[in-house]
Amino acid sequence: MIDHHELFALRYATMTGRRPHQNYLIADEHSEGADLDFYVWLIRGKGGDILVDTGFNEAAASARGRSLTVSPVDALQNFGIPPESIRDVVITHLHYDHAGNLDRFPNARFHLQDREMSYATGRCMCHGLLRHPFSAEDVTLMVRHVFSDRVVFHDGDGEIAPGVTLHHVGGHSDGLQVVRVGTERGPVVLASDALHFYGNMQRGNPFPIFYNIGEMCEGWKHVERLAGHPDRIIPGHDPMVRELYPRASDVVDVVTLHKSPKRSFAT
Repeated sequence: MIDHHELFALRYATMTGRRPHQNYLIADEHSEGADLDFYVWLIRGKGGDILVDTGFNEAAASARGRSLTVSPVDALQNFGIPPESIRDVVITHLHYDHAGNLDRFPNARFHLQDREMSYATGRCMCHGLLRHPFSAEDVTLMVRHVFSDRVVFHDGDGEIAPGVTLHHVGGHSDGLQVVRVGTERGPVVLASDALHFYGNMQRGNPFPIFYNIGEMCEGWKHVERLAGHPDRIIPGHDPMVRELYPRASDVVDVVTLHKSPKRSFAT
């Protein structure tokens, strides 16, 4: 029997004023722009809370011209989750907006794909275009966690709790992994940056930051198989997520993903 978990998306920042070519590899005059939301995700189950990704911090926001609505750590705290209570953190990939704040979870172990660590510390980082989404500080801190026995490496598929599984898809980053979570409405897949927007997968039009475009397109198929229904796929940065799902707090910008969306994507 698969354990059912509660699942939440916490928004901590938004980038406004983006143009179509920034969100879709092939953009034409009919393509619409869209804001880019930044989320971390919380899985609540019988075995404790699991955090998926850790967002970015003030230093990264300043360096990259971003604006934090709230620190991801403070968002969790305001949602009733002290950072020291987190025992497991899934890092979907090591880009700056998913792997900051690694020093703020003192009791956590971090789940990462072998290929992501190899990619972020290997020869591809000699190329400015490929290393741009990474922060040397974040990657270095993850290496320090390795030497402190706080990193659990995965090679492809893995399980970190009953009903919570990890799946390598690559594409956007070489070691990108998605998270499949058993909920009351069936398996929900936190796709992270396998698709930034619903439209990336629906139109077959990738977000224009990627390591391997073929793996990205194949990754969409894998995500669809894992979810089993389009309504159970959660993209990594789409503001529509906050429109589709019910709010879970009056204090923090959090929505409930284990409940059904307000409308369906099924045709």
